[in-house]
Amino acid sequence: MSKRNIYLKTVSVAEALERARNALDRARIMKSETVATQEADGRITAAPVYARASSPRFHVSAMDGIAVLAENTFAAREDEPLTLRQNVDFFPVNTGQPLPAGTNAVIKIEDVLPAAEENRVRIEAPAFPWMHVRRTGEDIVASELLLPRNHPLSPYDIGALLTAGVWEIEVCERVSLTFIPTGDEVLDFIARPDPQPGQVIESNSQVFCALAHRWGAHAQRVPPVPDDPERLRTAVEAALASSAHVVVVGAGSSAGTRDFTRGVFEKLGEVLVHGLAVSPGKPALLAVAGGKLLVGAPGYPSSAIVCFEEIIAPLVAWLEYREPAGKPTARAHLARKIPSRLGVEEIVRLAVGKVGKKTVAVPLGRGVGVISSLTRAQALTRVPADREGLDQGEEIDIELLTSAKSLERTLVHVGSHDNTIDLIADTLMGLPEPLRLVSSNVGSLGGLTALRDAGAMLAGAHLFDPESEDFNFPFLQRYLPQIEVLVVNLAIRIQGLIVVPGNPKDIGALADLIREDVTFINRQRGSGTRILLDHHLKKSGIDPGAVHGYQREEFTHMAVAVNVLTGSCDCALGIQSAARALGLDFIPLFPERYDLIISADFAGDPRIRTLLELLENADFQARIRALGGYDTRLTGQVMQPGMGLGS
Repeated sequence: MSKRNIYLKTVSVAEALERARNALDRARIMKSETVATQEADGRITAAPVYARASSPRFHVSAMDGIAVLAENTFAAREDEPLTLRQNVDFFPVNTGQPLPAGTNAVIKIEDVLPAAEENRVRIEAPAFPWMHVRRTGEDIVASELLLPRNHPLSPYDIGALLTAGVWEIEVCERVSLTFIPTGDEVLDFIARPDPQPGQVIESNSQVFCALAHRWGAHAQRVPPVPDDPERLRTAVEAALASSAHVVVVGAGSSAGTRDFTRGVFEKLGEVLVHGLAVSPGKPALLAVAGGKLLVGAPGYPSSAIVCFEEIIAPLVAWLEYREPAGKPTARAHLARKIPSRLGVEEIVRLAVGKVGKKTVAVPLGRGVGVISSLTRAQALTRVPADREGLDQGEEIDIELLTSAKSLERTLVHVGSHDNTIDLIADTLMGLPEPLRLVSSNVGSLGGLTALRDAGAMLAGAHLFDPESEDFNFPFLQRYLPQIEVLVVNLAIRIQGLIVVPGNPKDIGALADLIREDVTFINRQRGSGTRILLDHHLKKSGIDPGAVHGYQREEFTHMAVAVNVLTGSCDCALGIQSAARALGLDFIPLFPERYDLIISADFAGDPRIRTLLELLENADFQARIRALGGYDTRLTGQVMQPGMGLGS
């Protein structure tokens, strides 16, 4: 059996950065280069920069007017205007023109009066020396220090440098990074592969390279290296021998029997850190070899991102003598509790929007392999290592991943998942003035709870009440008795059994769920689908405990459909559009009404009005029907108690 790695003592991100900075000789690693001044924006000066020329280079006029010798104008009075002769007592000048010899002041044209004689003017007030004149070196004096070393160059600096006659400038070279993907299961995306079970498409390198380019660094990626310590060592040695200042190995940094990165780093140099006290991101590995930085980045996307952004980005900035780019911050109210464990700082991605005057943050999926939470997030928050989580409703600090202004054009939806919600999100973003819909799929009851706690503007719900045979209203009376809401239908949809193509096990009814050869996957407690299932199981006299897989839960219709597609189960209760999207078969069972529950406080909000107008749009309703399994005869209508499925 292969030997497992053992983590060294985990350290905080701050300590890991400090160890790396102490181990690296920045002055030796980073060289300088000379670039054309006009191409130096964003670079860092490697040496002090001195002006080669003064600005202005000559005494120049700061106004359109006439240049004069001030001492010759002292006799001018309002009641005794002084007459001046052109090319003798005055010379016409425009802004920026050099002063003619023998002049030291400019009278602006508005203060010059015409005279009866040709080529003469009159003035009613004297000039004083250097009035309206930009004197030589007023802005920049030749040979003076223009910019110090380690100064980040801005577009304004470029203008000043060129004005001062500096055509080339010495700057710090950009950090160069090489990314080495590893793993027997990793497929090179360049080949556009079709992964088989157990295989994954390599993408972390491209996330890394894109981030590096945003940092202003050079980044390259080599083809994936299999889980072979000698081949990995060869790849790392080649990268160290190149111009790269930082070599990053993707995956293989954890404690598994086929994680070889640490062993390779130990043979080539000195390991500084193995394990961060942060989640995700714990398996990160730091080392030095040949004076260069080696990084072992975790393989799971969200864990790798933490390594990239929390460790590599600050070190790249430090190597280039620049301040790390910070994220804008804000305060927000947490829509759901975030549990955490003591001793580890946890980074949680958030969907964020304005709900009334409050900024509301909804936690997104936290699995280390959940890359969708990275694309859906508008912000992140940090759970300190000395806390066991953050409480629902707590006001927290957030780091924005988008502009603060964009939060004003965001609709916050919490509730049941439906594919039409995704359709709404896409359509709203296609409007001339786009609106973003952020959604947290926590089930219908979770959505009502969010409305109760002012954690959402609207909630999707399809809660069936067997006693009244109505949808949603009995639950509103039970859970939101003091809150006025507007209930608008999104669609009538069909719930049914999702099965593999051809339905080889001939599953056709709920009674088949208790067969020994049939496995099932359920929706989470509190979801409308789970409540609907429980009702019909009870109505059919079926014990939920007899359903093989009843306790297994997923949070969306697409998630249960994927389980069927991959063979994790034989069937699931879900909607037809989810089955259709994945090419699965569908046995229709129960129609239900899916409504949007909107807090009356927001009924007049322009974002909600835009949403309601969209629901009434005939073209949009046609797009809903095209998903399959939807009836739009009630779409956009305000519902009332007792309407059921309508007529």
